[in-house]
Amino acid sequence: MDLGISGKFAVVCASSRGLGRACALELARAGCVVVVNGRDATALEQTAQEVRDLTGATVHAVAADVATHDGQRAVLAAVPQVDVLVTNNGGPPLRDFREIDRDAMLAGVVGNMVAPIELIQRVIDGMVARRFGRIVNITSGSVKMPLAGLDLSSGARAGLTGFLAGVARSVAHANVTINCLLPGSFDTRRLRSSLETAATRSGTDVATVRAAKEAAIPAKRFGDPAEFGAACAFLCSASAGFVTGQSLLIDGGAFPGVM
Repeated sequence: MDLGISGKFAVVCASSRGLGRACALELARAGCVVVVNGRDATALEQTAQEVRDLTGATVHAVAADVATHDGQRAVLAAVPQVDVLVTNNGGPPLRDFREIDRDAMLAGVVGNMVAPIELIQRVIDGMVARRFGRIVNITSGSVKMPLAGLDLSSGARAGLTGFLAGVARSVAHANVTINCLLPGSFDTRRLRSSLETAATRSGTDVATVRAAKEAAIPAKRFGDPAEFGAACAFLCSASAGFVTGQSLLIDGGAFPGVM
């Protein structure tokens, strides 16, 4: 399917691994010039080369922390303009809320709410002027179904969602869309690490923990990052101009609500 975005410039934050990488790969397949980003320069360059090899696309690798102003400037300066922006960042670790001090709270809010907003502030006027822009924020299924221990992550990402709800409506007339993707359990390195931790704590093996987690999902499996990347690419497509201000939950049916 031709997504109508060949030749567009796309910046995908935190894309050296996992769901960010999947989004970068699909945008490259769609013909975008892609900026991949991460803090581990070695892993990032490996990902950039893999995406180049798989797609033939032009891929720029920018090692930077997008929670900082310098990092934001660096990733955005890698291309002459930004037509597609995918915001993403690692969330705060699992922790009882009583253990989260003020500094940790502020860091979590900056990483998962403030930084995406700042990036959007930097690119949105250019998108409006060119009458094309696609912004996708990778948040979390915990925005709709909060999990104890991920309170800071859930709160910051929910704050981002609420903040951007009005912004999305204010630029829709200019063919600029802003949406959120809410991942459930996807088969990424981070999920596999959490399974190993859970297995250690419970004194059982990883396969048993994995089977139990998958059994709790109506789809009876974890998501494939490629599925997530494809959803992201569609929201960034020329055909998705009438979809804005939405939060798309991709979790295999785990959330038991109607909407």
